[in-house]
Amino acid sequence: MFSSLQTKFRNYVQKKMEGYVVSYFRAHPEVRLVVVAGSVGKTSTKTAIATMLGQKYRVRLHEGNHNTHMSAPLAILGIPYPEHIKSYSEWRKVFSAAEARILQPPDVDIIIQEIGADHPGEIAHFGTYLNPDIAVITAITPEHMEFFQTMENVAQEELAAANFSKLAIINRDDIDGQYASYLTNQNVHTYGTSDTAEYHFVEQSFTVQDGHTGQFVAPEYANVQIPAVVKVLGEHNIRPAVAAAAVAVKAGLNPQEISAGFDQIRPIPGRMCLLEGVHGSMIIDDTYNSSPVAAQSAVQTLHSLAAPQKIVVLGTMNELGESSAVEHQKIGRMFRPDLVDWVITVGDEAEKYLASAAKAQGCQVKSFANSVQAGGFAHSVIGPGAVILFKGSQDKGYLEEAVKIVLKHPEQSNILVRQSPAWLAHKENYFATFS
Repeated sequence: MFSSLQTKFRNYVQKKMEGYVVSYFRAHPEVRLVVVAGSVGKTSTKTAIATMLGQKYRVRLHEGNHNTHMSAPLAILGIPYPEHIKSYSEWRKVFSAAEARILQPPDVDIIIQEIGADHPGEIAHFGTYLNPDIAVITAITPEHMEFFQTMENVAQEELAAANFSKLAIINRDDIDGQYASYLTNQNVHTYGTSDTAEYHFVEQSFTVQDGHTGQFVAPEYANVQIPAVVKVLGEHNIRPAVAAAAVAVKAGLNPQEISAGFDQIRPIPGRMCLLEGVHGSMIIDDTYNSSPVAAQSAVQTLHSLAAPQKIVVLGTMNELGESSAVEHQKIGRMFRPDLVDWVITVGDEAEKYLASAAKAQGCQVKSFANSVQAGGFAHSVIGPGAVILFKGSQDKGYLEEAVKIVLKHPEQSNILVRQSPAWLAHKENYFATFS
């Protein structure tokens, strides 16, 4: 009975907050809404869009992952999520803040909102109360496969956001063309790093120090050269910047503003960030999360770099369901002794499938139960000028704690992901289970 009351209360709060969002956009039709959906890359993409549009407009962006049915309405309205979510008095304060927000003059021009799904039907539900001006779909790759079961179900879920929006901009490179049949919206455009996309980036040069230099191509500016310097590592990390530029074109930014916006985009913590490591090494910190396509892209980037020694530290990729074995083995088979000196894994699935596949390729492999142990071993084998890639899933991975152990400047640990007091306390309890 108590559980039933909690569910009723949750549903009441959710419906009320959704109603406030509807009222807000009805009261302020001049405020535009951009939603970002997709299996991976949502945070980097929404941040790049905010950076690009922020040159010209007042932008609201929640930097966290408030992308669920309970949290997204608060993020849209710019209201902090209550600390005690079961407290009616706390929600009363939220309701009052929402009512005030509706009555006040708008404090933003554009709201950028990430939306996510763990189960089928969750993206479509956003369409029951949102009608975004633009939806950006970043990728369709394996996610929460224990619930979605098939990639067709994943595609239908993510592309639902395109269908309930006025305009959709989808990633041509990371969304298979076979899923186009799930699109009912006729107002769809594509972006990417290949010239098959309408909005794309043409690379001219790359250096680790300066990033990717090239030009941005947009149909609206067919006869205009738009110089673009994207200070990120890896082709897959150019795409969020291209998505941001495509949105910027639709939002009315001129070529000069778009070019300047590219120059301002930077990687966010835990997404292919470069850090100095011990013994003159270079760390690629990609510890925020992991998935098959993201891991593959990170490994390909590592392979493209020249270094006297290469080490990779990979954690288990979570939420893959029955596809876990196959996906981990695919990553393991990307390594050969001539490409990487050490493959270090963290977690059961990575050890069972990824490590065994890498061993079969002839690689030196070492597996550990947690990231602290893996970081200690990595420190012991790092040579001068090495490049070390760290990548793993958030839950039960926390490879940022391995990164800490090999940092040249330990004080930089505060720029890694999940370093808030709450996260540190959570991880301390987690690692205590290995004592």
